[in-house]
Amino acid sequence: MNPFDLTGRLAVVTGCRRGIGLAMAEALAAAGADVIGVSAALEATGSEVAERVGAHGRSFVPYRADLSDRAAVRALAGWLGQRERPIDILVNNAGAIRRAPAAEHADTDWEHVLEVDLSAPFVLAREIGRDMIRRGTGKIIFTASMLSFQGGVNVPGYAAAKSGIAGLTRALANEWAQHGVNVNAIAPGYISTDNTRALRDQPERNRAILERIPAGRWGRPDDLAGVTVFLASDAAAYVHGAVIPVDGGWLAR
Repeated sequence: MNPFDLTGRLAVVTGCRRGIGLAMAEALAAAGADVIGVSAALEATGSEVAERVGAHGRSFVPYRADLSDRAAVRALAGWLGQRERPIDILVNNAGAIRRAPAAEHADTDWEHVLEVDLSAPFVLAREIGRDMIRRGTGKIIFTASMLSFQGGVNVPGYAAAKSGIAGLTRALANEWAQHGVNVNAIAPGYISTDNTRALRDQPERNRAILERIPAGRWGRPDDLAGVTVFLASDAAAYVHGAVIPVDGGWLAR
């Protein structure tokens, strides 16, 4: 038997429309999972993520939700809970970032980032995790960050939220491992996505980042595919509370 086979399982991936979330959704489908995709701007039909998931012969159901709106998050959780088919895998990937020096960081930016990056993942994990506990099985994967380990520059809200995600991962694992629910996180390094375009567009900052990455390149979204499937699979049955860096060696430098 293949311990990485996800055939017959249903995964929810937030922030699935592009970048890391898109790569995660496709990787799970390639391993056999059907996917419910969530994004604030997700098309009802014809989305790239739907096409990629469908290309692997798996079903895709879109759900549009603004995860900065607590009511919308609760509505999403309620909709998922009412579906006949239970959720086997929850990938809390959706995120937001606002860049400004701490002394100039607006309350609205702080609140938006904390809501999307920390509060919404907790609410979804709590609501979906409750049913996983009842069934005695389930996989929850958070997207953490290098800033779960470091402070960053000009992104105080994001650093606080991603540090919180690392703590939340461990806290939920401590409570839920005994119920057969695996809670872990992936900490992407510097990945070439829309969220990092501002850094790549600054020649000096881009050069400084590349000089520190032992792999010598920015990561690609599909660099997260393997670890996503691993944590969603039976191969990770005894992995609880881990925050796994996928960073080209950044933290080792």
